[in-house]
Amino acid sequence: MVSVKELDVQYVTNQAGEKTAVILTLANFHGLLEDLEDLSLAAERRDEPTISHADLLAELKQDGLLQH
Repeated sequence: MVSVKELDVQYVTNQAGEKTAVILTLANFHGLLEDLEDLSLAAERRDEPTISHADLLAELKQDGLLQH
C-alpha cells in the first residue's frame, strides 16, 4: 500500500488554511491510475475459476510457452 508520504503530495489550501486539493507529480498520478485499473480488473475477475500454479506451469509447458 502506498502512503501519502511516498506520493510526495502537495496541498492546496484555502484562506482558512484548510486543505482543499492535492498536487501530485504526473508520474505518481499515472501510477495511481494504473493501480486503480489493476484493482478494477481484479474485481471484475474475482468470480472467475482459478487453477493451481502447478497446473498453470504444466499447461504453459504443454503449449510450448515455457521451457521444460
